Amino acid sequence: LFERDLILEIRGSKMQRRRAKKYAEGVMAQRTGPVTITDDYDDGDMTMLTIPQEAVGFVTGRAGNFLRTIEEEWTTLMFFCEVGSGRARDYEKLAIFGATPRGRRGAELKVLSAVETKVPGYFEKIKDDVVHRDKGKDDTGTWGTDTMAFRDDELSYALGKQGGTRKKLERSSGAIVQYVGHTALFSGTRTQRKRAREYMKWLFEQLEGPVYVDDWADRDDCTVVEVPADCIGYITGARRATLGTMEEEWGVLMFFMNKTDGGGKVRGASEKLIIFGPQRARRGAELKVMSGVETKNPGTFTRGVRDKTSSEKGFDTDRLVFKDDELSYALGKEGTTRKKLEGAAGAILQYVGHVAFIAGTLRERTRCREFINWLLAQRRGSVTIRDASRRDDATEM
Repeated sequence: LFERDLILEIRGSKMQRRRAKKYAEGVMAQRTGPVTITDDYDDGDMTMLTIPQEAVGFVTGRAGNFLRTIEEEWTTLMFFCEVGSGRARDYEKLAIFGATPRGRRGAELKVLSAVETKVPGYFEKIKDDVVHRDKGKDDTGTWGTDTMAFRDDELSYALGKQGGTRKKLERSSGAIVQYVGHTALFSGTRTQRKRAREYMKWLFEQLEGPVYVDDWADRDDCTVVEVPADCIGYITGARRATLGTMEEEWGVLMFFMNKTDGGGKVRGASEKLIIFGPQRARRGAELKVMSGVETKNPGTFTRGVRDKTSSEKGFDTDRLVFKDDELSYALGKEGTTRKKLEGAAGAILQYVGHVAFIAGTLRERTRCREFINWLLAQRRGSVTIRDASRRDDATEM
């Protein structure tokens, strides 16, 4: 945007330029009144919603803040508009623009959730249109939406404190999970929707008693950690606070699995903690658990462990064994140095006892190991990085 000349320059493919021009015109047109949408406005990037008049102000929010928040969360553009000539008195049209069905659907369901709060029962009238919208319109050809009905007492449990349970189901499964009234909607690929439904089922089964996932060893969406019985309370935390913090940090779903013998829960020397989510998130949560267990019960995961450097280009884990004086220096006050190394390298870095576990791609792991070595070398004097000018992860000043 060249402000002095009042010129907006748009670069990209023909379709990208067309869409960007259309969006810019729509945003500018809002200043003088409702935007008029014509038949040629949809380039496969638009979802049109009908909003009851009494819910329009609620959905818009003060100075449009609610709509802007949704736009930012789902990378969409949204505004109320006129379709053709004139407006229906009882309803307003809300246009949602976005490059992917996922972004538009996430924004659409968030809006519908708000509308249902203001106008209960409205969703039932448009449910079929919403559920079948954009079916199969993704790269896998399996995009769609599944639904599940809740009772009053189930809804609050599935939502969780400040929506925490809904958010962790959404992040761990990869599906969009939204509650519209007493209906849960799962949008995503077939695999994502299946996972979201399974995770929800196990969540509710925990209210009845112990849950055990029989096929966990054959699944590609879970990791299991053996936690010693005397560490379970430490890892769980008061009222599940510690597990909940890890779930929120890494976007995973975690619970202890227990088999029953018909007479109740069976507890042995250890219990299996199952972690659901994407590979990277699962590994981050797993290492955090291992670190906690090692603090409480030294040697559980580090006895006999040696340095390990993997040549795997994809996601893998390296190990680096610290000497006693190196650990506290590489950890820093309240773990700040570890977090700094992790953020700069782009890898997952966790200290389990005196062993550093470095998880990520080959590039991320190599970079993290270099950063740790440079950090430790600073204790003995200044460090010279000879190839700094050729690195794409460094800036010299």
